[in-house]
Amino acid sequence: MLTGIHAAFIGGDARQLEVIKKFIELDAVVTLIGFDNLESNFTGAVKRPLSADVLHDVDTLILPIVGSDDKGYVESVFCSKPLQLTEELLAALPDNCCIYTGIARNFLTRVAGKRGLGLVELMDRDDVAIYNSIPTVEGALMMAIQNTDFTIHNSTSLVLGLGRVGVSMARALHALGAHVRVGARKSADLARIFEMGLTPFHIDTLSDHVDDADLIFNTIPHPIITAKVIANMQHHALVIDLASKPGGTDFRYAEKRGIKAILAPGLPGIVAPKTAGQIIANTLSRLVFEQTGNRRDRDGSQG
Repeated sequence: MLTGIHAAFIGGDARQLEVIKKFIELDAVVTLIGFDNLESNFTGAVKRPLSADVLHDVDTLILPIVGSDDKGYVESVFCSKPLQLTEELLAALPDNCCIYTGIARNFLTRVAGKRGLGLVELMDRDDVAIYNSIPTVEGALMMAIQNTDFTIHNSTSLVLGLGRVGVSMARALHALGAHVRVGARKSADLARIFEMGLTPFHIDTLSDHVDDADLIFNTIPHPIITAKVIANMQHHALVIDLASKPGGTDFRYAEKRGIKAILAPGLPGIVAPKTAGQIIANTLSRLVFEQTGNRRDRDGSQG
């Protein structure tokens, strides 16, 4: 239970609604900021404007998966007005407050470090990222089917990167009967790809492996599908870039060559917001319980 814990939610999308429900069920005190246009009301939650007065007694500050941009702006599909966090606003948070977000960019990292506030990036956690790879892969397969006139079965499909999404993506394609090649850099990853029954190649040789590719799924958030690589692709090839913005594809050159390339970050929140929200809710509620429980133990021992 989170009885007595004040959790403030700032912005977000449909995934955040599942987290809010979970916190209310666990008896937390819930404040919603940036939910003005939310049609359904949550019994047990209070909508408030973004102000220092609202933040002064918050135990846990919960931001969307995308966090804030480098100017402190937070996205919210439930609010028509811009939401901007500032150093002055975050200075109102208690010293023992912890900020939870999916991804922390420079603004949040800098201000939290300056204030000595706890900052947890959920997408850095293996448990969240692995669970999240399930709706990511389902969404990527849906996009591949919608944007091609051939089957995934018997296609030549490339997966770039063997991270948490890359592993799930490669396994799913293999299970559907695709001829799967996986590009990686580490020798251990190349060995794992071979062990999985797939075809490994070093990512530096990518341009040598795309000439017969039908589908290319990128998970590497760096420029990897360059103009040199795209120049070797067939015109019917489809690129689905699953890396965080701005992706790892030269989209301008792909368009110039007539090759369809789609940037598709945040697929879980688009194709399965309920499931994605429940994944976040379960992990986040446990982390907050541990955080506040440890703090209470320290306060009790000091008393």
